[in-house]
Amino acid sequence: MRTALVIGTGLIGTSAALALTRRGVTVYLQDEDADQARTAAALGAGSDEPPPAPVDLAVVAVPPALTGPTLADAQSRAAARGYLDVASVKGGPRRTLRELGGDLARYIGSHPMAGSERSGPLAASAELFEGRPWVLSPDGTTDTEVLNLALELVALCRAVPVVMDADAHDRAVALVSHTPQLVSSMVAARLEDAEEAAVRLCGQGIRDVTRIAASDPAMWIDILSANPGPVAEVLSEVAADLDETVRALRALQAADDGKRRTGAAGIEDVLRRGGAGRERVPGKHGAAPAEYETVTVLIGDRPGELARIFADAGAAGVNIEDVRIDHATGQQAGRVQLMVEPPAAHALTAALRERGWPLRQ
Repeated sequence: MRTALVIGTGLIGTSAALALTRRGVTVYLQDEDADQARTAAALGAGSDEPPPAPVDLAVVAVPPALTGPTLADAQSRAAARGYLDVASVKGGPRRTLRELGGDLARYIGSHPMAGSERSGPLAASAELFEGRPWVLSPDGTTDTEVLNLALELVALCRAVPVVMDADAHDRAVALVSHTPQLVSSMVAARLEDAEEAAVRLCGQGIRDVTRIAASDPAMWIDILSANPGPVAEVLSEVAADLDETVRALRALQAADDGKRRTGAAGIEDVLRRGGAGRERVPGKHGAAPAEYETVTVLIGDRPGELARIFADAGAAGVNIEDVRIDHATGQQAGRVQLMVEPPAAHALTAALRERGWPLRQ
C-alpha cells in the first residue's frame, strides 16, 4: 500500500491516518466538515487535498448509518482499488452497500477494537490500535487483493487481525462494548440527582464503572441505532439478573430465616457468576488473566511522584504489570496500587520501603 484515502477524520479515521502516514503511506483526508479535515492534516495525518488518482485503499470512518452510502459513493467515483470501513457494526453496512448496487468484491468490513471516551481528531493517536484486535469480516465474494490490503492496513497500525463473520461480530460487540456503555451510563445517571454528601464518597469502584459514561451521546445513538436487536437481547438478560437480584435483596430484609438464606444464596450466585465471567476477560498481551499482587503506596499530588515510583521499581528490577490511582477526597494525596507478579511483590515492597515510600495494606 502506497496511497490511502481516509473518509471521516474523527478519532478512528485520524488515528488510522496518523499510523499510515508515520509508516510512509501517502494519505488523503476527506470529511464533510472541512475544518475537521484541516485539523487532522495539521496534526500530520495527511493532506486534505483531493487525491490526484485512485488510491490503493479507501478507509471509510463515518457513523454506521452513513457507512453504506459513503462506501457506495466512493465506489461510484472509483476512488480506490479496495474499500474498507471501520464502523462498529458490520452486517448493516454490507447490506446497505448491496442494496445500493455497490461492488462487494472490492469491499471488506472491519472494526478496530480500540477507542476512547473522547472523540474528534484532537483525541487521535497513531498508537491507538497497537496490540488491539482488529476484526475483519470477509465473505465468499471478497477479492483476495482487498483482503490483503486490509491485512496490510492492520499491520501498519500495529493491530492484531481477527477474522469474524459480520453478524457474529455484531452479536459479540453487543455483549462486550455496546451493553457496557449503556450499563455504565445508567449507573452514572444515578449520580445526577444524588445528594452531594453521597457523591463525595465516590471511590475507585464508581470511577471504574462510570468512566465510559463520559462518551459522546450522539456517537452512541448512531452506534446503537445500527445494532439495536443484539443489544436488546443482552440487556434483557441483564434485566433478568437485576430482577432476581432485587428479589434476593428483598428476601434479605425478611424476618424469616429461610427467606434470608434464599436471598443470600441469590446474591452469592450473581457474584459468583460475575467473578467467573471476569476471569474470562483476556489479560496482558491477550493471555489468560493473571493473578497479581498489589503493592499500595501513598503519594502526594506533586509533579514527578509517579515517575519516581516507576524509576524506583525499575531500579529494583520489578516490572509493573498494571497501575491504578485512587485519589483522596479533599486532599492533595492519593493511593497508587502497583500490580506485579507475586514473586516480585516482596522485592518491590522492600525496595520502596528502603527509598522512603509510605506503604499501605
